[in-house]
Amino acid sequence: MKMKDVPAEFLQRLPKADLHVHLDGSLRLSTLIELAQKEGVELPSYTEKGMRRLVYKDKYSSLVEYLKGFSYTGAVMQNAENIERIAYELAQDAIAEGVRYLEVRFAPQLHANDKLTAQESVRAVARGLARAQKEHNNLPDVKSGKDLEFHCGIIACAMRNFNAFMSPYYGVLMKALAQSSKSEIFNIASLELAKMVVRLVKEEKLPIVGFDLAGEEAGYPASDHVEAYRYVHKYFMRKTVHSGEAYGPESIFQAITDCYANRIGHGTHLFSKEMIKDKKVKDKQAYVDSLADYIASERIGVEVCLTSNLQTLPEIKSVKNHPVKEMIARGLPISINTDNRLVSNTTVTKELELLVRNIELSPKELKNVVIAGFKGAFFPGSYVQKRDFIRKVIDRYNALAKEYQVPTY
Repeated sequence: MKMKDVPAEFLQRLPKADLHVHLDGSLRLSTLIELAQKEGVELPSYTEKGMRRLVYKDKYSSLVEYLKGFSYTGAVMQNAENIERIAYELAQDAIAEGVRYLEVRFAPQLHANDKLTAQESVRAVARGLARAQKEHNNLPDVKSGKDLEFHCGIIACAMRNFNAFMSPYYGVLMKALAQSSKSEIFNIASLELAKMVVRLVKEEKLPIVGFDLAGEEAGYPASDHVEAYRYVHKYFMRKTVHSGEAYGPESIFQAITDCYANRIGHGTHLFSKEMIKDKKVKDKQAYVDSLADYIASERIGVEVCLTSNLQTLPEIKSVKNHPVKEMIARGLPISINTDNRLVSNTTVTKELELLVRNIELSPKELKNVVIAGFKGAFFPGSYVQKRDFIRKVIDRYNALAKEYQVPTY
């Protein structure tokens, strides 16, 4: 059997991980409409069909159009009750499609206002995830070992770039630091977030498993956030950085060397040597090769988001043109993720199906991709607990492969 012919049901039932999913891009559309009506948020339409036609499309004309949908979701995520519900429903939806490990990322400072602190927004997400986790893990099939437990964690996002209109928190900060440079302001905000999440882990044992840097890449370097990354690094927090999505290999290099990245968010332009701007780099191909080899040998995970890339990067015409094929060929530990379940109208199952139907994979490569999602996890438990969980995932994969007569090597 060729991997492009594996049954869709096999992919649906596989245990899956989603390491790169944004909370504010992954609401249920019905919930967004309900909460907008409740909170008095104006939408272009109050029907799911209308919102799909006007906002949350399968294809977007530009990144600006893609990002427009976040203004509506963010507007209904300004109190703890709504945020907790949204996190709970996201975990429920992930569990329903076979996800057994989930890392939810969001920017707490985007949700801070005069009635909600950034800390309270994190606590709300933690409560929502914990409720879904408890419900699933108490099911008879899970207790008997027929199904896998569900594990999850939170990744706190700092923003590469923000303005005073993005949240009341940013407005107050920029007003107070009006005489400072933008780089200084970005540094202060990310460092404050870093200190906050470390404190929440130490004092409240919240499942914050990682620190991220999101937002516009070009012109807003990771170097503005070095202090924050050094701070979380000292407390053994795992780190990921959105890089190589809208900027070239140098952005990925910065993520690794300046921010100690354990994983790379997207990494889509890893091989785009023509995007290298540093004039000191004389042999651009050697630079790219060395970078890719380092990522592979150090097992720095690459969080691939196929549909999202197709929607926001017009130069990628189809999955067949996506660099994921070369990433796999070079031995990079890639995982397949949703990025935004609502905005990209996708699931991990859909993303895996896109991969196997468009990229020629060997049985071993498919298995490696699925398992890499769990191996690359910033697991909230100990290393031994993570290792035992991965063993169960592998056993489950092998059992399903046998049931569907899918080769594993």
